[in-house]
Amino acid sequence: MTETSDNSSPAAPQASVKVWDPVVRIGHWVIVIGVFTAYFSGDDWQGIHVWAGYAVAAAVLIRIAWGLFGTRHARFASFVRGPGAAASYLRGLVSGKAERHAGHNPAGAVMILLLLASLAGTTGTGMALYAVEEGRGPLAGFIAMAPEDGAQANASSEAPRAADRDDDDDEHGVRGESGEHEEGGEGGEWLEGLHKFFVYLTLTLAGLHVIGVIASSLAHGENLVRSMVTGRKRAE
Repeated sequence: MTETSDNSSPAAPQASVKVWDPVVRIGHWVIVIGVFTAYFSGDDWQGIHVWAGYAVAAAVLIRIAWGLFGTRHARFASFVRGPGAAASYLRGLVSGKAERHAGHNPAGAVMILLLLASLAGTTGTGMALYAVEEGRGPLAGFIAMAPEDGAQANASSEAPRAADRDDDDDEHGVRGESGEHEEGGEGGEWLEGLHKFFVYLTLTLAGLHVIGVIASSLAHGENLVRSMVTGRKRAE
């Protein structure tokens, strides 16, 4: 009586390695949640919008610092390879021969730099706009004070001429409209336009980033979104 070997035993789980540390993972999801919270809160819930922007700004600053002094796969020096390497990786994705990387791939590295720059522009212009329009926020002491001082100086120099204006001008609010204009109305509009530019640039880059994550996940047979939650990726 002979024994037959049993080859139906379940396959051993694939080995995995730790890649993304908590600073990278938490910062990533803070930025994701913060960007969409700020976008959908808009002007209707200004308090939520402002604090979501602060959270994104803090996460961006921490990520930049961590990219210089953090763990191995978090440091920019370990994954930034330049546009040539990024283009080569993208060609590999199209041909099905893209090289797998334990950390960020070269195309993802370029996207991270672009996103960080765009997020910095979004939050920076947002805080500047908040200072100009509301006189509040971390930039209020640097931005909002200048228009106010200028408006006071203009008001003093215009006082003699204002007294000579006729009643008809006063009734139609000419002086009030001029004062509002001189307090930085045009500067506020310019900042608002720049802020919107960075907002939509960030959303466009985020959309391209999601497409890239899906393409890389399919090409390498691994769930990169889950990796950014667990911090682990398949071992080579």
